[in-house]
Amino acid sequence: MTAIPIGKRSKKAPASDKTKAERKLGLMLCAPAVVAMLLVTVYPILYAVALSVQKVDLRFPEESGFVGLANYKAVLTSDLWWQGVFNTSLIAVVSVSIELVLGMGLALVMHRAIFGRGVVRTAVLIPYGVVTVVAAFAWFFAFDPSSGFVNNLPFVPDDKAWFGGHNSSLSVIIMAEVWKTTPFMGLLLLAGLATIDEGLYEAARVDGATAWQRFWRITLPLLKPALLVALLFRTLDAFRVFDSIFVMTRGAQDTESVSILGYNQLISRLNLGLGSAVSVLIFVLVLLIAFVFVRILGTSNPASQGERS
Repeated sequence: MTAIPIGKRSKKAPASDKTKAERKLGLMLCAPAVVAMLLVTVYPILYAVALSVQKVDLRFPEESGFVGLANYKAVLTSDLWWQGVFNTSLIAVVSVSIELVLGMGLALVMHRAIFGRGVVRTAVLIPYGVVTVVAAFAWFFAFDPSSGFVNNLPFVPDDKAWFGGHNSSLSVIIMAEVWKTTPFMGLLLLAGLATIDEGLYEAARVDGATAWQRFWRITLPLLKPALLVALLFRTLDAFRVFDSIFVMTRGAQDTESVSILGYNQLISRLNLGLGSAVSVLIFVLVLLIAFVFVRILGTSNPASQGERS
């Protein structure tokens, strides 16, 4: 596509009265939803930021007052925080990586299924339809040392102490996350596969391209928008992991995530100042993750490159 010189670009025509009226109607229709979103998201965030710069401990209400960045300093210099960041990052990276591979396989199978496509898709989505807490309890009881059926398998170690160590506990948590959310990854990738023109594959077959070459040169590049959405949603969701850890270990064996750490400060220890500081830091990390994903995958989107040319 030939770029139009800046000096020769036509000026944008002024909007007609009908267009202005449609825009005004659209703004009026969106206004209630925008106001509701501001009330349920922006206000709590601002209130958490305000609490994070104060000493607000419900156990000692008389000691409340402004402390500036002292709460952030206390959190960032704590070994518990960095252990929580490490655990959360490990769970997110490992689980999302496995889910991406398995989800891609499920998406390809569902997309190429000749018969029973609806039944296959419904069966695959069953784990994602289970409530997270219920799924966590199911995995907890499955690996319970006294009654779990997993302990009867031949490869199980003799001690059967799945939740007695750091690595084994994190392994069960990661497996539960993968089982629960792989269908979500597969569903998003399946939607991306449905947008790819089959004629591209036919042309590649005529040119002698192998299945791997078609996947690497056609499927992956055109699937990048769906990959961005799937990886972004799942990474952000995995970084806020709470239910599985709370049900299985309650943070024991050094398995605390940043969300569990914030819960312990806010609910268990009633320290609203430190808990709010943890929450704000989690919010900043989530924004950073979203920014990195959009910059890495968004700039390499073939569609966006075509619009710039």
